[in-house]
Amino acid sequence: MISIKGLSVSYDGKMVLSNVYAEISEGSFCGILGPNGAGKSTLFKAILGLIPTNSGKILIDGQPIEKQRKRVVYVPQKGDIDWQFPATVFDIVLMGRYPHMKLFQRFSKHDKDLADQALQQMGIENLKSRQIGELSGGQQQRVFLARAICQEAEVFLLDEPFVGVDITTEEKIVDILKQLAAEGKTLLVVHHDLSKVEDYFDHVILLNQRIVAAGETFSTFTNENINKAYGGQLTILHKTLEV
Repeated sequence: MISIKGLSVSYDGKMVLSNVYAEISEGSFCGILGPNGAGKSTLFKAILGLIPTNSGKILIDGQPIEKQRKRVVYVPQKGDIDWQFPATVFDIVLMGRYPHMKLFQRFSKHDKDLADQALQQMGIENLKSRQIGELSGGQQQRVFLARAICQEAEVFLLDEPFVGVDITTEEKIVDILKQLAAEGKTLLVVHHDLSKVEDYFDHVILLNQRIVAAGETFSTFTNENINKAYGGQLTILHKTLEV
């Protein structure tokens, strides 16, 4: 589904990603792990074509992002969202239909029905008339996941979706993401809580400006690879890590 070959990215002369190679299969639920400054968010922005790259090629089903935008959805970190934007929950979710619309085209009944279905799937149909800034952190994340579902995307890029979310809501969201993966959707999730990795993801990529290790969780998420990726920054311990 996603092929990354020789990707390098720098900001102001400082290398952020160096010669990254990765292959993410269709239907993967893949955790992107690494310390602060490892380039995790930069990797997403490169996949989306939002930043210039020094070198490399990124293909989604064999095509560049410009030809696949309808199939890819991005849920950014909470700090990157304007929560005071004057829009209701339903308005935000309905925005997921924009990639399918032509210039000046109005939302159809089909678009609105898909938005309602996405709200129901996320269990927040009772919030549809609320302003996005009035919601709790967990409710806000559900709104943006509903927007992603409304887009009918095949690839989901989620940047730390569990920050500010209580554990009950987090588990409900994970269940929904696992169901999406079971339906053949491909999910990449930037994640920081190492104690949950084995329970959540079937694949992982350990990143620290370069790929330290990538593959199925059971064989890749090892003490050795964790230490290589995090080094002295390892502050949240893998639940089986020897100390």
